[in-house]
Amino acid sequence: MDILFIASFAVITPDTERSRELYVGALGLPLEGEPGDYLHSERIGGAKHFGIWPLSQAAEACFGTARWPADHPVPQASVEFEVADAASVADAATELKSTGHRLLHASRTEPWGQTVARLLSPEGLVVGISYAPALHDRSE
Repeated sequence: MDILFIASFAVITPDTERSRELYVGALGLPLEGEPGDYLHSERIGGAKHFGIWPLSQAAEACFGTARWPADHPVPQASVEFEVADAASVADAATELKSTGHRLLHASRTEPWGQTVARLLSPEGLVVGISYAPALHDRSE
């Protein structure tokens, strides 16, 4: 597995308004998005992407339901590691499974074009292996 960079970091919150108060109100981060929805920015130095991910949306992305399953620890954050292409996501998922890691879901392409496979880390983070074409600016 060849990780190129950290593609994103997001806090996972059960209360988007309290999180908005801290990250936007108190810290002044330039996050965009509708109240109660996923807030995000690509304009924070040192990060490709930072977000506030509602727990219900994280559950939907990982399990196809708005409720986080009781048999999994509730995550506090999500980190995604970028690989070179969509095929590398599938290869990484296979490698992770072969070494005993339980995936939340296999490699799949989301409607916005990102290919991602996710697992829950021992610390309780949602960890994604990702390929997001928009993060691969060919002019760099």
